[in-house]
Amino acid sequence: MSKNEFADIIIIGGGLNGLAQALAFAVHGVTCHVIDRADQAAMLAPHFDGRVSAISSSSMKLFEAIGLGPALEGKGCPIEQIWVSDGLKPGSLDFVPAEGDGYLGQMFENQLIRRALYEVALARPEIQLHMPAEIASSKADEAGVRVELKNGDVLTGSLLVVAEGRKSVSRDAAGIRLTEWDYAHEAMVTAIFHEKPHNQVAYEIFYPTGPFAILPMLDDEAGRHRSAIVWSVSRAEAPVYKKLSPRGMAHEIEKAMGGLLGEIEMNAPVMGYPLNFQHANRITDTRMVLVGDAAHGMHPIAGQGLNLGLRDVACLAQVVVEGIRLGLDPGDAQILDRYTRWRSLDVQSVMMATDTLNKLFGIPGKTASAARRLGLAAVQRMKPLKDFFMAEARGESGNLPKLLQGLPV
Repeated sequence: MSKNEFADIIIIGGGLNGLAQALAFAVHGVTCHVIDRADQAAMLAPHFDGRVSAISSSSMKLFEAIGLGPALEGKGCPIEQIWVSDGLKPGSLDFVPAEGDGYLGQMFENQLIRRALYEVALARPEIQLHMPAEIASSKADEAGVRVELKNGDVLTGSLLVVAEGRKSVSRDAAGIRLTEWDYAHEAMVTAIFHEKPHNQVAYEIFYPTGPFAILPMLDDEAGRHRSAIVWSVSRAEAPVYKKLSPRGMAHEIEKAMGGLLGEIEMNAPVMGYPLNFQHANRITDTRMVLVGDAAHGMHPIAGQGLNLGLRDVACLAQVVVEGIRLGLDPGDAQILDRYTRWRSLDVQSVMMATDTLNKLFGIPGKTASAARRLGLAAVQRMKPLKDFFMAEARGESGNLPKLLQGLPV
C-alpha cells in the first residue's frame, strides 16, 4: 500500500494501543494508515527508562495472535503470585493459581513491546506508517475520513481510530467531553536491583499515602535481581523524592518495602506521572472511535490500564471485521454502536473498581486499617471469590473477543 493510497482505517497514534490495533486489523486483511508525531528512532533507542507493563494472559494471547509471539518469547517475567497487604501489617492476601492453571501475567519493559509492535507492523503490507508526521487537518463525516499531513500527504479512509492517549486533540476537536477528577498524587516509576530473588511475586502494598507496587522483572545479563517500582505519593511530596540522590532514593524505597527483598540499588531514573481519572462521555462519533487512554485513563493501582486498552483493540477489530464480512462499511454506525455496547460495561466496571479501591485504601486511621485487613482475610479464605479476582487479573472474565482467546476473528 502506498503512502497516499486509500485505506480502510486511519489510526491517529502509533503507541502501544495504536500499533496493536493496526496489527489486529492487518492480520485480517484490513488496511491501515498509522500516524504519529513521535520519531520512532528516538522512541526505540536502546535504553531502559523503568517503564514496564503487566500483560495479562488474555492480552498475551492477543499479542501472539497478531504476530508478536516470536519477538516477545522469553522476554517477559512471569507473575506467579500477587501479594496484597495493608501496609506491612498481618492479614495479607495472596493470589496463587492452581497447579496447571498457568501464571497470572507477565511483566515486560514497555520499550520491548513497542519495538516488537513497530518491527512487525513495518513488515505488514496492509499497514502504512507515517512516523514522524504532523497532522495539518482531519475530517470525518458521512462521506468518509480525510487527513492531511503537514508534508502534503492526503490520507483517506472509512474509519478514524483515535489512539492518541489522554491528551487527545482529535477527541477534543470532536466535542467529546470527559468525566474527570484529579487524585492530587503522582506515580513515581523506576526500577531497582535487589539482594533477594523475587520468586515471580508481585507485591501491592497499600499505604494511606498511596499504593506501592513491586513488580518482578527478569534478572539482567549479570544475574542481578530486578523489579520495577510504581509508587503513588502526594503531588506535594513528589518533587522532594525526585530530588534525592540515587542512594537516597534507594534508601526510601527499601524502607517502604520493609526489607522484603533485602538491600537495593537503583536500576533506572525516577520518572513522575500525574494521576487522574478520565472517562470519555462517549467513545464514538461519525466515522470515529476512541481506543485506549483516549477513551479512559485510570489509576495504575491494579496495573490494568494497558490491558483495558488492548481489550478495546480486540473488540474493535472483531466488530469491524465481522461487519465487513456482512458487507458493511468499516465506519458504519451499526458497527460503532456494537463497539459502544460491548465496551461500556467492562470499561466502567474496571475504572470504578480501581477508583474505589484507591479511595478505600487511602482512608487513614487504625479502624479503617483493621477493617481492610479483616476484608483481606475474608477474601483469603473464600476460594470462589479469589478465583473471580484472579480471572479479572488475567483478563479472562466477561464476554471476551476472539483475539483475547488467541483465536482469529
